[in-house]
Amino acid sequence: MDLRAPEATGDQRKAQNERPPRGRHRYMYAAIDLGTNNCRALIARPRCDGFEVVDSFSRLVRLGEGLDGTGRLSEAAMARTVSALGVCAAKLRRHGVSRGRYIATEACRRAVNGDAFLDRARVATGLDLEVIGAEEEAHLALSGCAPLLDNHCSRAIVFDIGGGSTELMWLAIEPDMAPRVLDLTSLRCGVVTMAERHGGRSVPPPVYAAMVDEVTDLLSPFEAANGIAGQIAEVALHMLGTSGTVTTLAAVHLDLARYDRARIDGSWMKLGDVQNAARRLLAMDYDDRVRHPCIRRGRADLVVAGCAILEAILRAWPVESIRVADRGLREGMLLALMDAADAEVVAGI
Repeated sequence: MDLRAPEATGDQRKAQNERPPRGRHRYMYAAIDLGTNNCRALIARPRCDGFEVVDSFSRLVRLGEGLDGTGRLSEAAMARTVSALGVCAAKLRRHGVSRGRYIATEACRRAVNGDAFLDRARVATGLDLEVIGAEEEAHLALSGCAPLLDNHCSRAIVFDIGGGSTELMWLAIEPDMAPRVLDLTSLRCGVVTMAERHGGRSVPPPVYAAMVDEVTDLLSPFEAANGIAGQIAEVALHMLGTSGTVTTLAAVHLDLARYDRARIDGSWMKLGDVQNAARRLLAMDYDDRVRHPCIRRGRADLVVAGCAILEAILRAWPVESIRVADRGLREGMLLALMDAADAEVVAGI
């Protein structure tokens, strides 16, 4: 007896194709990440194996400019940021986004007028941004870049050098399981705060050394709590970086004539490659960095501070190589939104 289901007729196939989409496939999604330095957005439609980006946006707004000294967001910084958020809102309307999450991080966490700024942005753009904590920020970034973790390793360090803070996670990697966070920390240093504190345009060697020492001191409690340095020789340890600092260093290492995400995301750099790229950046003056096609004016006064933060991380934990991620927080938000839509189907919502 033939137990195979009979082949669908043309009318049946048409009816199947016309069924309303279920779960994640019912929506168009967006994620906005408003940080101390950048305003970034991704708009995506779901695919069976993840999602397809249909539009994106990134603008250097420097929302946290001057925050380290005043504790407040400046009028000029807020105006720049509201303008950028207005562009994001227009893109969301154009693409018919029906599910989104829009977050603000360190600058709005720290600023005494952060809530007032978010109210202003809501009135001006219609976007309702939420301030998330450093721990949630780290977990979202991890979920976005986790596919790049080396499953042959048993431990991993993931770091995200931001504008106002640097997040670090110490992970256990186990076969066929999601990475397990053993510990995490958020350091009160980022490329904007360090550049404002020490200078970014002209950074002589003694100033650079002072930046590295400052970050080294901030890393000490995390190292003392976890003993990571003593495990480097004993366990298979992997380091993954997701930030503008590491993607810029990778571009410099590869001598790219223009930034190419396809070549950067997922690439590897040996420790010596990172150090050589950093030395090349340190040897440039401000105008040279402005002229570099993968740095330009927007990052020319920040990239040296990022190098100092990364050098401190690599001095604390001198791994053989690091992997570079041009993905993270926004991708993590999109995946979480899509998972939530699938869960609604299971729950019968």
